[in-house]
Amino acid sequence: MVKPIKYISLLFVLSFVSCVSAQIKTEVASSFPKTLAIDGKHLQKNYDLIVANDADKVRALKSLLKKADKILEEANVYSVMDKKQMPPSGDKHDYMSTGPYWWPDPTKPDGLPYIKKDGLRNPTYYDITDSQELDKVEDASLTLALAYYFTHENKYANFASKLIKTWFLDAETRQNPNLNFGQGIPGLNTGRGTGIIETRDAYRVLDAAILIKETPNWNKEEHEALKKWFSDYLTWMLESPIGKDEADSKNNHGTFYSEQIIAFSLFSERPEVTLKEIEIFKNRMESQLKSDGSQPFELARTKSWGYVNMNLFGYFLIAKLAENANIQLWNQQISEGKNMRNALDWIVPYLKNEKQWEYEQIQKISYGETIKILKLAAIKYSNPEYEALAKKIDLKTYQSDIIELTY
Repeated sequence: MVKPIKYISLLFVLSFVSCVSAQIKTEVASSFPKTLAIDGKHLQKNYDLIVANDADKVRALKSLLKKADKILEEANVYSVMDKKQMPPSGDKHDYMSTGPYWWPDPTKPDGLPYIKKDGLRNPTYYDITDSQELDKVEDASLTLALAYYFTHENKYANFASKLIKTWFLDAETRQNPNLNFGQGIPGLNTGRGTGIIETRDAYRVLDAAILIKETPNWNKEEHEALKKWFSDYLTWMLESPIGKDEADSKNNHGTFYSEQIIAFSLFSERPEVTLKEIEIFKNRMESQLKSDGSQPFELARTKSWGYVNMNLFGYFLIAKLAENANIQLWNQQISEGKNMRNALDWIVPYLKNEKQWEYEQIQKISYGETIKILKLAAIKYSNPEYEALAKKIDLKTYQSDIIELTY
C-alpha cells in the first residue's frame, strides 16, 4: 500500500523548493507545460505561489494530494472489458451505453421500444459500466497528473500512466476508437450520435498525458500511441454515419462535438481539422444564440439552467482550445449580440438574484460549470467582477482544489 504523503513533510518540501537556485527556477519558469485546455502559464504561476507558501494554493494542494493518495491507495484501474454486457459487435473492446432519458413504454408488454422522458435518468443506465469508468479515468488521471506536476513525485505519474494505458493502449483492455454503441435505445437502435457526448471530457486525459510526458512509465512511444488512438477516434467521428449525425446536432451536442474535434485534432496534430472545426463552431454559436445572449435550445429543456451553463462552458472551453491555434474567440461575433460574453451576461442577473429563473428546472441548481466560466471570464475580459461573483455564489466550489490550482 502506498503511504499518503505527510502534509508537514509537504510544507518542508515546499520550503526547500523555495530555496533552490535561481538558475533552476528560471529553467522551470521558462518551460511551462504546453497543456491544451488548462492554461500552462497559470499552472506555472500557481506552482510559484505554492513555493512562496501562498495559503490558498497550499490548502488546495493539500486537498488535491489527499485525493491523489486515496487513488493510489485504492489502486483501481478501469477498462471497457469490465462491463458484463456484450456489445452488438460481439467485441467487448467496443464502448457501450444506453440513452439515459429513455424508459420502458408502460403500454407495451415488453416495454419496447423505449420512450423518452427528458431529464429523468433511468437508473438502468448505470448497469453498463463503460460511461462511469471512463469518467473515473478522466478524473483520476488528471488529479494524479496535477499531483505529479506540483510535487514532482513519480508515484503519481506512474499510476496516471497505468490508468491511461489500461483504457486506451493495452491490447487486452483498451477501448476500440469508436462509439458505435453509445446511448443506444432498446427497441429502436444499438447506438446513435447522441452517445458522443459521453467523451466530451476526454480532454482531461490529453492534458494529463501532456503533464506526465517523459516520466519513467510514460515515454515518447506511449505518448505517440495515445495520439494515434485519438487520431483514429477523430477519424471515426468525422467519417462514420454516427459521427456525422452528431455533427448535425443543433444544441449542446453540436457544441461538444466541435469541442472534441478541436481538442483531439490539436492533440493528434491535425491542424487542418482544427481550423475547419473552429469555423464550424462559429456558425454553431450564431445559430444557438439570440441577440440578447439567451440560448433557446437549452432553455427548452427540463433542466434548463444546467444545459444553459453546460453549453456556455462548452463555448469557453472551445475558446481556450482555439488559443492553441492562435485563434481568439472570446469576442467573436457574427451578428449583433451573438457572442459568448453576451451569453454569460445574460445569466448574470440570475446569479445576482436580480431575476428569478422562470424556465423549467426539475433538478437542483448547481454552479460547478458556472464558477469555471466566471473565473475564465474575469481573466479574458479583464473584469474582476466576474471573479467576485464566482466567489459569492458558491464559495465551496470556488475554493475546490482543481479549480484553485488550474485557474
